[in-house]
Amino acid sequence: MTVLKTSMRNFLAHKGRMALSAVAVLLSVAFVCGTLVFTDTMNTTFDKLFAASSADVTVSPKKAGEADEMPENGKPDSLPASVVDRVQKADGVEQAEGGVSSLSVTVVDGDNKNMGSETGAPTIAGNWTRNDLRSMEIASGHAPRGPTEVMVDADTADKHGLKIGDELRTIAVTGDIKAKISGIAAFTVTNPGAAVVFYDTATAQQKLLGAPDVFTHISVAAETGVADTQLKKNVAAALGGAEAFKIQTQDEAAAANKDSMGSFLDVMKYAMLGFAGIAFLVGIFLIVNTFSMLVAQRTREIGLMRAIGSSRKQVNRSVLVEAVLLGIVGSLLGVGAGIGLAIGLMKLMGAMGMELSTKDLTIAWTTPAIGLVLGVVVTVLAAYVPARRAGKVSPMAALRDAGTPADAKSSWIRAGIGLVLTGSGAAALWATTQADKATEGSLFLGLGVVLTLIGFIVIGPLLAGIVVRALSVVVLRMFGPVGRLAERNALRNPRRTGATGAALMIGLALVACLSVVGSSMVASATTELDKSVGADFIVQSSNPGQLIVPQAAKALETAPGIEHITNYKVVSATLTAPDGSKEDEGVVAADPTYKDDLRRETVSGDLADAYGEDAMSVGDDYATRHKIKVGDEMTVAFKGGETAKLKVAAITSDETNVDKGAMYTHTRTAEKYVPADKMPQNMIMFAKAEDGKADEAYAALKSSLAEYPTYKVQNQADFKQDLKDQIGQLLNIVYGLLALAIIVAVLGVVNTLALSVVERTREIGLMRAIGLSRRQLRRMIRLESVVIALFGALLGLGLGMGWGTSAQKLLALEGLNVLEIPWPTILTVFVASAFVGLFAALVPAFRAGRMNVLNAIATDG
Repeated sequence: MTVLKTSMRNFLAHKGRMALSAVAVLLSVAFVCGTLVFTDTMNTTFDKLFAASSADVTVSPKKAGEADEMPENGKPDSLPASVVDRVQKADGVEQAEGGVSSLSVTVVDGDNKNMGSETGAPTIAGNWTRNDLRSMEIASGHAPRGPTEVMVDADTADKHGLKIGDELRTIAVTGDIKAKISGIAAFTVTNPGAAVVFYDTATAQQKLLGAPDVFTHISVAAETGVADTQLKKNVAAALGGAEAFKIQTQDEAAAANKDSMGSFLDVMKYAMLGFAGIAFLVGIFLIVNTFSMLVAQRTREIGLMRAIGSSRKQVNRSVLVEAVLLGIVGSLLGVGAGIGLAIGLMKLMGAMGMELSTKDLTIAWTTPAIGLVLGVVVTVLAAYVPARRAGKVSPMAALRDAGTPADAKSSWIRAGIGLVLTGSGAAALWATTQADKATEGSLFLGLGVVLTLIGFIVIGPLLAGIVVRALSVVVLRMFGPVGRLAERNALRNPRRTGATGAALMIGLALVACLSVVGSSMVASATTELDKSVGADFIVQSSNPGQLIVPQAAKALETAPGIEHITNYKVVSATLTAPDGSKEDEGVVAADPTYKDDLRRETVSGDLADAYGEDAMSVGDDYATRHKIKVGDEMTVAFKGGETAKLKVAAITSDETNVDKGAMYTHTRTAEKYVPADKMPQNMIMFAKAEDGKADEAYAALKSSLAEYPTYKVQNQADFKQDLKDQIGQLLNIVYGLLALAIIVAVLGVVNTLALSVVERTREIGLMRAIGLSRRQLRRMIRLESVVIALFGALLGLGLGMGWGTSAQKLLALEGLNVLEIPWPTILTVFVASAFVGLFAALVPAFRAGRMNVLNAIATDG
């Protein structure tokens, strides 16, 4: 009880000094709890949607993919309407209803503006059925009654200002459907962002599936008292077994839909938790520094406690109890802040088009428990070393003004361990650059990153003495005596300076590493494009995975000023090599002009011959694996078509990152063995302008696609810029998440300076007494902060560039051969670090300047 009282008294006495450490714990716990609440809420939203929209039992074609899979030919797999009657006759079936649903559509308004989501949520077109009433209700108007009427969901209508009577055009592979809005249906559960349109059944069948009397699925409602599992067995029996069909209960269908979303949600969850972990790691340095300085400032007090009978264990326990209190306070506040952060993320996603309702806000009991445990455990672990140091304070320390001297032996041991770790990490990074396989190199890279990071942290005090002196020559010496005082203060406690700089180092190392990797990826890709791509224009969808519908492809072919248009389709097939091995691969069916649009080097043979009758090419990796040579025969079983015997006419080099491993054949060869209704649509198209007509052709191609807003025409400059923008956007998201770690690091600098000012109260009073002005005092503290920030930045940027360079060498094995150091970014970050130092010193410098000289001289510490 005495230990608890002492800890409580000390904690409350130093609550101002603990505040920034508590903020570090708060931010880290908030990020973890916010991530868990946000992802749990997303799971709840999708669970409710999938459960509400799934029938008691759903019957679909056996070959049908998951809910988010787009068919290669733009038409979903279907089953005959006669199956509905067979299902209806099964025992326990109250009603069986055929449904049509397609994701391979684009919906535009009268101004050709895309009505779909910009966040990746699907656009869905289908028929309105009674099963839809499980999750929706007609808010106004009525359901579609013919081919000229369409119903749209309320969220899409609100977002785009649609009203009854407005015309919408649905672009599908079988043609365009023009219809006026007859009704608006509202979701009774949260719609995360999908755009949904409904047609009458006959129109949906003909226009979306290309044939009458077919459905993509059958929704089966059970009679009262019949369980879903029993109904599934009855339906399977009525259909003569489940071999030709996929039959799912409501729970199974919801789980399948959830699994299709699972990977996306998991990536988001663990990525955000990873950044929260980085923030925790940075926060550890702040907490270690806080308790180290508090212990140093209370040396006399601790010595007196020892002199009157307190044991080392009691002193140690007293400091750890303070850490527990700090952890509890910071964690509890962090849990509340995390819930607020989750709500903020939901609002942000809503602004971007992904709707998440606060009604579905999910706070599992494990979330605050995890936050509290993490916060307390991390805080106690961070305070453990300072607590042990406090326990070692001797009673004689009560007679000294200063703390106990540093242990020189332990400093040398620490430096030795740090050098060994750093050297081992550097060796692992070097091994990464020499690896022949990406899997082997990635292990060396991970090991090198971990060892060099730990090594730099351990060796921080030694580096502080070297780097701070070097920086001082450039940054501080010009400020005369004040600059030299700032240098001396930064070097006074190298361990403290090293820990403070290390906190900033971690975040900036990751920034530098990712900047190098991102810049190298862009430079490698643009260099490869310059070398390999001969086409003037590239046409593809803005939505990943969406194919080019025939009417859009036909519109491109009518554009003036074009020398040729190249079709590029990927046909799924099972390949049987001459050695008898089978592999499922995609064969590229392209026009012969593709060899001019993409300059592929060949190891043997001529790529032009691969576009001959019943011929193909293979990549050299595949050829080496199966000992294939030019002239050998491949057995190609095309998905949805016949099996062909194709002669290998060329073997292409896989020393590229464009179409690496691709196997080519003539479009006509694929069309010979694949029925027209099974032939995939173009994944991408290429165009070559007539001589001297590049600008005219560019404008003509864009004009020809004016009615198809999801497709974009890009020249090579556009394509390079688009690639740069995509990587830039990804990096900006990562930088935004890393900002939390950098904020915690800045708090560490603030806390170190604030506690350092308190520690040097008497010294500051003496300096003021002998003539140091308030302005000079504030400048001294600001300069000390700047040099500490620059020290951390220099270590972080240097370490990050080393990681990034090693990672690029690993990526070179995948064809990304160009190393580019983004010097403008690196220099900007370094200079910005100086401003971070200035910002961090504002409050400590202001407080130091306001000290009363006489009171400062009279203080005990």
